[in-house]
Amino acid sequence: MPPLARSVVAELVGTMLFVFIGAGSVVMNSATGGSLGPIGIALAHGVAFAVMVSATLGISGGLLNPAVTFAMWVAGKGSAATGGAYLIAQLVGAILAAYLIKALLPDSAVQITSAGTPQLGVAVTFMQGVWIEVVLTFLLVTAVFGTTVLPDAHKIGGFGVGLAVFVDALVGGNLTGAVMNPARAFGPAIIAGDMHGQAVYWIGPLIGAGLAALLWRGILLPKPS
Repeated sequence: MPPLARSVVAELVGTMLFVFIGAGSVVMNSATGGSLGPIGIALAHGVAFAVMVSATLGISGGLLNPAVTFAMWVAGKGSAATGGAYLIAQLVGAILAAYLIKALLPDSAVQITSAGTPQLGVAVTFMQGVWIEVVLTFLLVTAVFGTTVLPDAHKIGGFGVGLAVFVDALVGGNLTGAVMNPARAFGPAIIAGDMHGQAVYWIGPLIGAGLAALLWRGILLPKPS
């Protein structure tokens, strides 16, 4: 199989499994009367992302997120064509994950949570939501560059990136869902037919990822000698 095809499959499967566990944790928290709680949901997202980034890192770079894919392009670490293929794979993977959630998890909880679709907190405005996602995604993408892109980084796989997802979710979970990943929001929303607030989960992560990429490209990444 050609390298790009392998990478696209890795991005699709990795994103699918991450979204299934992440959104599925929201559904199962509802189904079990809140037994997981915010910490459990944050941990499910962080661990699932760490595992899937580690599993796909050597194949596709373990991006699994349209915002991270955009950051790599801004930083000159990938072509637009490859980024476009990754984006499609990530969105398709997220939709497949949400379909599996709808097919396999308790129907009443799937309906109540819109298949794990993130929602803005009741006191969070649109612009507040955007800026929260900007800050959270900036931290996530910084972790990606510092642990998986930087040539001298310690080889810890997706562990550092997963921790970034976990701590971001602890801070922002009750505010925006701490999405940082347009695919994570998009897949469940499509299957549930609930597109409320989706613009927040594209605008905020893309701005945050772009700003982090510019910082790393301009200052923090070593320049070729």
